[in-house]
Amino acid sequence: MDRKTYTAELAGLRELRTEITAAEKVVATAQKELDKLTAQRSRRVAGLAGYERAQAPAIAKASGLSVGDVVRIAPLLDPTPAAVRAAKTDDQAAAAPAPAPVAEPVDEPAVAVAPAPVAEPVDEPAVAVAPALTRPAPVLEQPAPAVTEAPTEVEDQAVAEQPAPAAAPVIPAVSVAPVAAAPRPVVEAGPRELPTLPEGPAGARFEAVTTGLVSKRPNFVQQARSTVFLDAAAGMLAVRDQVVRVDLGARTPGEILDAVHATAPGTERIYITAGAPWHDGAERYSTLKDAVSAWLNTPSERWTTAVGSGRDKLAGHFVHQRQPVGRYAPASAPDSGSTEIRSMGEWFDPDGADVVTCRQAFTLLWQALRRHWDDAVLMGSPSQTGRDLWSRTIPTTGKWAGGYPVLSEELRGLLHATGGQGRTELILPPRVPEQLPALVEYDRTFAYAKHLWKSPVGTPRRITAAAFAAMSEQEQTKALMSCSHWNIKVMVPQGWEHVGLLPAPVTGDRAWVYPATPGATFTTWAGGAEVHLALSNHIAPWRIEVLGGLLFEDGKPLDEWGKRLKAAWADLTNLSKLHGDERQRTAAYLASRAVRSVLLFGLGGFAQRPRLVSGTTPLGETLPAGVEILGQDDQVVTWQRQAGFSRDPYAHPEWAAYVWSGARAALLDMKYRQGKEVIGYAGALHAKPGTVVYFGTDGIALTERQPWPYRGEPGDYLLKGHLTGPVEHPTSQEQYLKLRGLGRAELAEKGADQ
Repeated sequence: MDRKTYTAELAGLRELRTEITAAEKVVATAQKELDKLTAQRSRRVAGLAGYERAQAPAIAKASGLSVGDVVRIAPLLDPTPAAVRAAKTDDQAAAAPAPAPVAEPVDEPAVAVAPAPVAEPVDEPAVAVAPALTRPAPVLEQPAPAVTEAPTEVEDQAVAEQPAPAAAPVIPAVSVAPVAAAPRPVVEAGPRELPTLPEGPAGARFEAVTTGLVSKRPNFVQQARSTVFLDAAAGMLAVRDQVVRVDLGARTPGEILDAVHATAPGTERIYITAGAPWHDGAERYSTLKDAVSAWLNTPSERWTTAVGSGRDKLAGHFVHQRQPVGRYAPASAPDSGSTEIRSMGEWFDPDGADVVTCRQAFTLLWQALRRHWDDAVLMGSPSQTGRDLWSRTIPTTGKWAGGYPVLSEELRGLLHATGGQGRTELILPPRVPEQLPALVEYDRTFAYAKHLWKSPVGTPRRITAAAFAAMSEQEQTKALMSCSHWNIKVMVPQGWEHVGLLPAPVTGDRAWVYPATPGATFTTWAGGAEVHLALSNHIAPWRIEVLGGLLFEDGKPLDEWGKRLKAAWADLTNLSKLHGDERQRTAAYLASRAVRSVLLFGLGGFAQRPRLVSGTTPLGETLPAGVEILGQDDQVVTWQRQAGFSRDPYAHPEWAAYVWSGARAALLDMKYRQGKEVIGYAGALHAKPGTVVYFGTDGIALTERQPWPYRGEPGDYLLKGHLTGPVEHPTSQEQYLKLRGLGRAELAEKGADQ
């Protein structure tokens, strides 16, 4: 090729580049339009599933999808015979590993998508039907049309950990014969059968406690650990009152440990405030969890995985996509002590705060807690800290001075399987418009703190269906309003147009859905607060058949703990608004968020789900029995396995379940009180039907503003975001979260009175 030909080819290549660029733009535009049309099709397919006679083949033909694609979008339309699906579900359940414990933060759960399944048609029940506890509808001002208003101070509520309920121990099920009502076809959607209370001697274990296992006040003081704070992105290390730049090399665990210990010998805990080194090279792995596992186990000549010893010295790594924990010891002297590498995100989202501000937040947090606990020590995680602080509020006098008994393993298993946590649900058209006039987000401030004043204590009393039926209406009402947990059969009333009130169990990641279709029936477990609300709500009482339940003594095991945490939170919240120094205001705000995490994850720690133990084995050696392999490299295999329930003296799933139930009920109906007088209401049931778009643990998104007052108290509904419409309805949780971010940004920009 000569120079002239070469030059001509270059010119032709430039022209081709221009044509390719133009074609790429056309393709991108077409792809965007295709994505939009595909999303519309998915919404319409999901909407058609709400019709009781809908069939997947007809919808597949009309939409141009395969039957399999239709079923993936709308599982309600699965045409697989029930017997085949049940057999497949049983096989999967037998092989599935149990979920992880709640001691560490977990991912936001998969979202439950309405419409919910219809479980079974029901006739007139043959046993106890709870009375309709009606109350007059509150007279509230109608909200003005959603123009554009919003508040100034916004509190970010991180997503609470919400593991799916653990599989319960093998319990002989007491079957309840379904009775048919109207000729309504049953739509099979893979309902999950929950355990029931067995009859005879086997049932006695469900009214018992574990022998010799009691929550006692500790007789020792926790020892503080030498802690530093590291910005792994900038290489800035905060040690006491100094900030030092360190060379982290390739940011492997070994290099981070070398750099930190060279500057601050004796360090026992390193919090990463920015940079997330465990995500380095994540694109090389099929999942983020694999990438984190590989990073935690990066070979090092000077460091090895800590094996742990003594009180509160955990062994091995905790593999988590965003907030892992690495535990390391010197290879030359593995028994000489260990160092943890942890994420600051366990406590709060730094949100761009520098390493000095993060360290100051920890200082303010410790100071705030020390005002209420003389022996307060910040441990590795909020969960550990919360549980330790609670143990120091166990009474030294009175009935429970000797400690709180731990329920039997059978009863704990039942509560794990039947007591879900926060409600996470995206409600789809046609129950809400495809084009939303606006997306308005409300969030309950420090929500769980409002529900700690009363909790179940002692050994529960079993209430059979016959015993409940024999009660007077007043006694039934009192039982439902007490600390209780009920096995019920539910029917959504005819003419119901609002959101679902009670959780129904389903298979898969969602675990729970909230049926709202008139006439839908299902069998479930729910706390007394939710059952009472379903019977007494101001719109229409639901039909509830009580199959049995557990009635506890009302106690206050969490009240003192909650009061002290609320006081610390209030102190830090006020400081974040009034301090004259901007850095101190930010640090105080982050510290207040950490108090919230202490309560939130401390409460989750009481649930004490079956333990999930992780570890590593050198490549080629025999793996322990029953492990699930998480990943491997050329040195070790990383695995995890279920270790069952431990003899944990602080295992109280009854407390977590009761608080979570109360919080779910408050998402629907919350009272504003002045003394004992009710002065107003808030919650989803006090919004117009068809305006609720999303439930997210302790928040709600709607299509219009609400006249709910905000006083800055725990449990109050705070306006967090307002996205001006029209807004196309999100088809997934991911899409909703993007819209939520836009709404928060718009509210922050325009202010509360937009």
